[in-house]
Amino acid sequence: MAWKNITQRSFADDLVVTHSAIEELDDAHDLIAWPRIEQFFKELHVSTRGEKAWPPLMMFKALLLQSWYSLSDPALEKQLARDLLFRRFVGLSLSESIPDHSTFWRFRNLLEDKELYEQLLEEINLQIADKGLLIRSGEISIIDASVIQAKNNRPNKDKQGNNTQDQEAAYNVKNGSDGQRKTTYGFKAHINVEEDGFIKRYELTAGNVHDSQVFDSMLTGTEKEAYADSAYKSKKQDQSLKDKGIKNNILERAYRNKPLTIQQKRDNQLVSGTRSIVERTFGVLKRHHGMGNARYLGLFRNSARLGLMCMAHNLKRAMSIHRSSMSL
Repeated sequence: MAWKNITQRSFADDLVVTHSAIEELDDAHDLIAWPRIEQFFKELHVSTRGEKAWPPLMMFKALLLQSWYSLSDPALEKQLARDLLFRRFVGLSLSESIPDHSTFWRFRNLLEDKELYEQLLEEINLQIADKGLLIRSGEISIIDASVIQAKNNRPNKDKQGNNTQDQEAAYNVKNGSDGQRKTTYGFKAHINVEEDGFIKRYELTAGNVHDSQVFDSMLTGTEKEAYADSAYKSKKQDQSLKDKGIKNNILERAYRNKPLTIQQKRDNQLVSGTRSIVERTFGVLKRHHGMGNARYLGLFRNSARLGLMCMAHNLKRAMSIHRSSMSL
């Protein structure tokens, strides 16, 4: 199927009164060369048979809006139908109909099936770096993980007596800041951020996967320093970073009958100031993108959602830095 042509403006579009409220996301068009993003979709929906499909770039932009505003698929459909800001951002004329929520569902999963999310994140980061907003020279990597509660997290049973819990999730047990052990059934989001909070890599695993098992895959191979909390500390990890020529800034950990020395405590305090950047990033993802709770069942669909969150976060972060620099 070919792509629909939605670029033609209608008489209704010319009647819209401009207002800053519907121009809030215009910065994204100044920061990103969208034709370069569209190249990643050139093999999607190219068959000449069947009904014409919605342009992939328009659908991708709609999914970014979904992540920015933490919307479900039906809510995204409704918002596109009635919000001028949304239509302006995706380039959808007022005279055009809109995709239904199942179309967004299929398109989001299609991008995951084609393994495009990591490529798209890298392209967006490259373009942000070209604008001077993301520094890649002498970069650092700050790595951490956060638990996501599964959509079906309780061990209930259906009419046939089958467990309705998400079968691809698992239990995660950790000690909270109050000293209490907290158990969560779900997944774990692993991310690598740089010093300005831009996300460079991500991975979603079951909740029982230990943080250290994903550490190596989170490294980009170009960083000069690596930061992480004490859960990642081990002799094997120390040697691995040494072999790769990466400065080791993983927090020291205390062991039974072997408390931290005064120097180790001081070193941890110095490292913690930088390492806290990744915790603030997780805070943004949970507060503004709804990362704390899974919206779908299974690793596949929730990994696609996490990938979109990372791209949406980086774009919003870039727009914020860009606006701040313009106001100076």
